[in-house]
Amino acid sequence: MRRWGKLILCASAALFAAGCPKGGQQFSAGIKAENIQDYDTALQFYQKALASDPNNANYKIKVNQIRFEAGESHIKKGLQLREKGDLQGAAGEFQRASTIDPSSAVAIQELRRTLDQINELAHKQDELASGAMDTEGNELAAAPPDLKPLMTAPITLKMANDVKIIFDTIGKFAGINVVYDPDFPARRISVDINNLTLQQALDVVCLQSKTAWKPVTENIIFVYQDTTQKHKDFDEQVVETFYLSNTVQSQDLTEIANGLRQVLNLTKVQQLNSQNAIIVRDTPDKLAIARKLLKDIDKAKPEVVIQVEVLSASTDRLRDLGVLPGQSASLTFTAPGTTSTTSGGTQTTTNLVPLKGFAFGASDYTLTLPGATANFVLTDTTTKIIQNPEIRSVDGQPAKLRVGSRVPIATGSFQAGVGVGTTSVNPLVNTQFTYLDVGVNVDITPRVHPNHEVSMKVAIEVSQVTGTATIGGIQQPIIGQRKIEHDIRLREGEVNILGGLFEKIDTKTVNGWPGLAQVPFIKYLTSDNKGEHQDNEVLIVLIPRIVRLPDWTRANLRGIASGVEQNITTRRESDIRTPNANKPAPAPQAPQQQAPSAPQQPMGGAPQNPGYIPQNGAPAAQTGAQAGMNVQGPRLRFDPASINLVAGQTATLGVSIENVTDLYSIPMMLQYDPSVISIEEVQHGGFLSSGNQEIAIVQRVDKEHGQAMVAATRQPNTPGVTGSGTLLGIVVKALKPGATNLSIVQVNAKDSTGKPLTLLTGESQIKVQ
Repeated sequence: MRRWGKLILCASAALFAAGCPKGGQQFSAGIKAENIQDYDTALQFYQKALASDPNNANYKIKVNQIRFEAGESHIKKGLQLREKGDLQGAAGEFQRASTIDPSSAVAIQELRRTLDQINELAHKQDELASGAMDTEGNELAAAPPDLKPLMTAPITLKMANDVKIIFDTIGKFAGINVVYDPDFPARRISVDINNLTLQQALDVVCLQSKTAWKPVTENIIFVYQDTTQKHKDFDEQVVETFYLSNTVQSQDLTEIANGLRQVLNLTKVQQLNSQNAIIVRDTPDKLAIARKLLKDIDKAKPEVVIQVEVLSASTDRLRDLGVLPGQSASLTFTAPGTTSTTSGGTQTTTNLVPLKGFAFGASDYTLTLPGATANFVLTDTTTKIIQNPEIRSVDGQPAKLRVGSRVPIATGSFQAGVGVGTTSVNPLVNTQFTYLDVGVNVDITPRVHPNHEVSMKVAIEVSQVTGTATIGGIQQPIIGQRKIEHDIRLREGEVNILGGLFEKIDTKTVNGWPGLAQVPFIKYLTSDNKGEHQDNEVLIVLIPRIVRLPDWTRANLRGIASGVEQNITTRRESDIRTPNANKPAPAPQAPQQQAPSAPQQPMGGAPQNPGYIPQNGAPAAQTGAQAGMNVQGPRLRFDPASINLVAGQTATLGVSIENVTDLYSIPMMLQYDPSVISIEEVQHGGFLSSGNQEIAIVQRVDKEHGQAMVAATRQPNTPGVTGSGTLLGIVVKALKPGATNLSIVQVNAKDSTGKPLTLLTGESQIKVQ
């Protein structure tokens, strides 16, 4: 018996397993995990169930649904971690969300944003807003030339003279050439600038003189009047094609092109709908702003998935029970006597009732008794409409969903008959039909906000055919309707009940004989009892899920300076800041006449190699020891060559020049020990002003690093000076006991034609007691 029991048990288990669908256990386990919101585990079980039965549609639907839910759960965890400052953990959650649901654009966006924040913290630098492409190596120039002066040291200048002389002075100091518009007028101005870059100095002079400048080459600038016509004549223009990747309709492209015209006063803008591109031709500054604006607005529109849950339940119960007796009777009498009279061929029959011996029998009357109707009717109708669709829509674009049937509704127009003479044609009736969507109709226009909120304009309609009515001989449907229109704003994942309508109707009707209709038990034989119950319930729920957020970066939200109304320009951050030139370390001191002096270096630049050759082709200045046999050549020296001072004492050292020919301008750099002495002032020596000509002296003293940059230049269109004399006077102050050399570490002298001059340099030994 036990063997037979085991055999039966095994057979029953086999039959039970054969009757269950494949993967049923995994599917059940997935449902349990989903109920406790363990979406990762649920997804694993559902995937196993689907692997065991790939053709099961229910498994496929569940896998797709739970994949979305699992991805959303990791996105929420990542946002929470990022708010707490755990960027690494947040990046891991976003990465896992994108792995689980590769279609989730919001997971990729949040991952990219988090990685940007990690890189920003690691490198401590802001995100760059530049969208320009590298065009090195192109055959055609991508933009007008950039100015590259030979000297980048900050400029200090105090001068009152003609504007051309001021421009030329600044140009000589920086090693650039200045050319002018033939219509450029003479104008005397006064400038007082201190520690400015070359571009800042040029902009200040232009602002005071109402002029403008532009680079022609890397070392030539062109100066012209600041008028609208002159800007049209001389401003450089650049043409560039911008390809947009996120515009869908030609209307979007038109809107962007019109926006650029309005904001930047662009006149040459052409949109190419076939290529989804915009071609712009204008000044480089306007194109730079246009490039930034297009980078800001060429973003994929946010998207949202809206889960719509619609539940409509309708119940109609009717009970009609009882016997409905007749409620009226009729009695008709028939007289026993009859008299017939003939008159003019007409015979009249009259019923007479005799007074004598009046009597009548059953044959003399007719009695009609009422009938009775027995009703035993029970009607129970239940209708349920359950819809759970999902709608995915782009930000600002309407989305429509229609689930149900299209019901025809007749509309007719009467056309009168036509005829010829007395002959007529029957009139015709043209019947037309329109179709009405009946079922669940959803119209939603979403607007996604950056703070994970969604505004929606919602119109939801739930309708069904409840009956028919005959109108004009045509049966027309009677449609029951439940409609809701809302403008709401919800957070992502927030469950909101848009409308709940609960309608209950109870009707009770009693029809029968008075008195007997209320007697228990007898009322069912003497009356008809009718009861009707109607119950209608409609529930609509919306749940928004954001799948793509606005991809705005800090660079997109950053504004840029755009100049004035009549002249749109751009500036770099370095153009508006006070210059902070790189300071070279003090050069090692060497005994006079025994070793070469410190190697030359560009002003404000890093030390160069001993074989340094300036950019203008002039050989580096040499000391007297280096010159060897060439002691009779042009040279610079300090007078006196050595001096003794007491702490707090000041003295003036002359910078003398000997045997020079056609000297026009002479920038130089002095170097000393800032802990022993300091340079207080640079005075005019008189050599360059030979012939009673004014000269411009530009100076910048860096007392912290022991450097002084000085430049002396004659007026434009004047010849140079030949001979020997005192060039400058250097006022020094003793700070504390010690010894230092005051050296000329760089000199870039030029003659009146702009050619470099080779000069030998010397040193002055200063001792402080």
